[in-house]
Amino acid sequence: MYQYDDFDRRIVRERVDQFRDQTRRFLAGELSEDDYRPLRLQNGLYIQRHAPMLRIAIPYGTLSSVQLRALAAIAREFDQGWGHFTTRQNLQLNWPKLETVPDILDRLADVDMHAIQTSGNCIRNTTTDHFAGVAADELFDPRPYCELIRQWSTLHPEFAYLPRKFKIAVNGSATEDRAASWFHDVGLCARRNEAGEIGFKVMVGGGLGRTPIIGSVIRDFLPPEHLLTYLDAILRVYNRYGRRDNKYKARIKILVKAMTPEAFAARVEDEWRHLKDGVGTVSADTIAMLTRHFAPPAYDTLETPDAGFAAQRRDDRAFARWLERNTLDHQVPGYRAVTLSLKPHGLPPGDISSEQMEAAAGWADRFGYGEVRVSHNQNLILPDVRERDLYTLWQLAREQRLATPNIGLLTDAICCPGGDYCSLANAKSIPVIAAIAERFDNLDYLEDLGDLELNLSGCMNACGHHHIGHIGILGVDKNGEEWYQVTLGGDAGRSASLGKVIGPSFARAGMPDVIEKLLHTYIEHRAAGERFIDTLRRIGAEPFKERVYAKADQTH
Repeated sequence: MYQYDDFDRRIVRERVDQFRDQTRRFLAGELSEDDYRPLRLQNGLYIQRHAPMLRIAIPYGTLSSVQLRALAAIAREFDQGWGHFTTRQNLQLNWPKLETVPDILDRLADVDMHAIQTSGNCIRNTTTDHFAGVAADELFDPRPYCELIRQWSTLHPEFAYLPRKFKIAVNGSATEDRAASWFHDVGLCARRNEAGEIGFKVMVGGGLGRTPIIGSVIRDFLPPEHLLTYLDAILRVYNRYGRRDNKYKARIKILVKAMTPEAFAARVEDEWRHLKDGVGTVSADTIAMLTRHFAPPAYDTLETPDAGFAAQRRDDRAFARWLERNTLDHQVPGYRAVTLSLKPHGLPPGDISSEQMEAAAGWADRFGYGEVRVSHNQNLILPDVRERDLYTLWQLAREQRLATPNIGLLTDAICCPGGDYCSLANAKSIPVIAAIAERFDNLDYLEDLGDLELNLSGCMNACGHHHIGHIGILGVDKNGEEWYQVTLGGDAGRSASLGKVIGPSFARAGMPDVIEKLLHTYIEHRAAGERFIDTLRRIGAEPFKERVYAKADQTH
């Protein structure tokens, strides 16, 4: 993984010192709330429903075991002993005291971490596939390019005050999209051209929120050396033409739609003419240097299949189920990438205690090479575990409630904190997810249902990505009461699609019944081997709607 140099550390320390003084002045009454607001937002500090919330940056979702232990200690000392991992691969602390936030940032700086650009109208944390560098289906490792984008975008003076926030995702797989790249302001997908050269397909104008849009391809192949100059061109066009009079129409997706993707692409290409092959061109030496930072560890040459591992898999059905759901084939024989589920029964998705963080950090050292990843789906990944160690790891993870074998299943739901914490939310998210998990707490039934993505957001900002769940749930306010709108047919992967609202919203108490009726409809109509999303696409939404709205008194 990338190691910060003296320049990186100096930037982070200077930001800590600046914010410490800004916070001191605010608490002393020398700065007004209006003056302090943009300063705290630039350092990832929000004011939520009950307390401040600090969003900590985890660039492209990669943590060292040292950093994870530091997060555990910070959560214990400055918060309530837990944190929340988000769909942008960051960590949020929901209960810090305002006067202690500079101390938190100082402690983060000790382990090369920060909260810079986790908020504000700037380029946010670049995200990528949580299996980058180890997935067998990878075309090339996207992490060096994520790091290149991080260095380019951090405190970039030209793009510090964009019309609105800006998010970039990079996907390195040849067959899957585990970064939801079609739904970002810029999505970069790895590909090869006819000459066999590697590069990126560039999508622009994707996004969720109030106006969900699938991104548009504006360049089919971009050589890696031109990555930064092309991003410069995109951001310059957006900075110049993006709306600033209405924050709901300020995202780049609105500009691309208004201009048309073709006209936007033409403006980008025209801007790029002045930048291509200029000082922003990335040299082969720079790419090689960054790639060395992500060189594979010194993997063991392992006997495969391992006799002990094969016997454990054969003899322990629970272990075999966990292997099937929570591990992924590795590029190196004898290894697997392991997903630690942060979706145990009865707890909010993405939440993790200090004790669990410390345990995961210890496993990263004991069973891997000291590295942990955060997934887009709000889980943790140990990317390099020997198959012979999986049984021991599984047993330890069970003790910490990090081994629920539900990855990709209904209860592996994406969920924002909702009205329990967020001041923007229209409705609570966590109680709804908890009620659904309570109703479907049967692993055999969940396995029979197969792969199914359930996403829930507490408001139209769509932090829970409800638009791209196979089943999406959106909390809405109706006359001061919480109701829940259901969408069907979303997909964040290669077959990207946006869910469509099926009809009137439902009361909170009725949501488990709604989900149950949707599932029964799927079971009745599915063909052999079909996932929920496949059946839905084949038969359409009407049979699902008919079943759900059979009793009109559920709706409002």
